[in-house]
Amino acid sequence: MSTDTPDASADDAPTRAELAARVDELEAALEEADDDGQKKMSIIATKGTLDMAYPPLILASTAAAFGYEVTVFHTFWGLDILHEEKSSDLKLSSVGNPNMPVPNVVGALPGMDRVTTSMMEKKIEDNDTATIEELLETSLEMGVEFQACQMTIDLMDYDEDNFFDGVVTGVGAATAIQDMAEADIQLLV
Repeated sequence: MSTDTPDASADDAPTRAELAARVDELEAALEEADDDGQKKMSIIATKGTLDMAYPPLILASTAAAFGYEVTVFHTFWGLDILHEEKSSDLKLSSVGNPNMPVPNVVGALPGMDRVTTSMMEKKIEDNDTATIEELLETSLEMGVEFQACQMTIDLMDYDEDNFFDGVVTGVGAATAIQDMAEADIQLLV
């Protein structure tokens, strides 16, 4: 058995200059294919209760602090988070939440949502936790893009002028889906 390998023809071998040109070409293609290196997060916010307003805002501001490009698409009741008047009056339901300190039968009594909302607002204040408005403002300053679903704006008959400054209106589901497809992390909250 021979260990000899057939000699490649000298005519078939690329020259050093050709190899160097090919390496340069591949490096340029790799650089072009690689984006700016910034990771992207896309969040869909669908709930507009006091307890559900915090997760998308905390996740968005934290991701932005870590250098992520962040988009939060607000639809249906999640739109209330971006509404200046409604966001300051978000409620916390006392029914259906197993972590509430009251049983459902008590939580169903008239006025209990006001009681549990007041309890949560007191906890937020006592803990010196940022308000919804503060988290929104901080996130906007960090470059987070908050989008308001146009279909929901029309459905709920909201006035676009009532959203916080910096909120992008007129955004549809197709744009949200494209944003999610391009994101490294997609979250539905």
